[in-house]
Amino acid sequence: MNRKTLMLTLLIAVAPGMAMSASVYKWTDENGITHFGDRQPVGANSETVNVRSGTSFGAASRTSPQKRLGELQEQQQKEADREKETAVEAAHRKQRVANCESARANLEVIDSNARIRIEENGEMRYLAPEEIAEQREKLEEIAAENCGPEDQS
Repeated sequence: MNRKTLMLTLLIAVAPGMAMSASVYKWTDENGITHFGDRQPVGANSETVNVRSGTSFGAASRTSPQKRLGELQEQQQKEADREKETAVEAAHRKQRVANCESARANLEVIDSNARIRIEENGEMRYLAPEEIAEQREKLEEIAAENCGPEDQS
């Protein structure tokens, strides 16, 4: 059994080489017809033809595995950068929403004509009407920047 397996393996290993080394002959008969064959014809002049085999035309233009690996790594890096940009954009959008909500809530407090108390240097005091007007302007600017459509710059 072992000898049969060895012979079969040897035959399988040698067969492609034998097929590749086979000669192809070309000859023209008395009627002018060109023939091709794997055996040299008897009584006719023939020539050996080189037969190309193996890879196709497109295979010569294939890139090396190292180059393909480099291209794959470059593509993965670009994808990671895009995902990072998307995460940064999402964080920026969330911050804009939070700024908008905060500015609108503070404007509602100012518009309710409530007295606004702040802490300065450890002491509590009320804002003067001029200070409330300044705060309103600042909050309106913040709302205008963050509550409207996002700039696509």
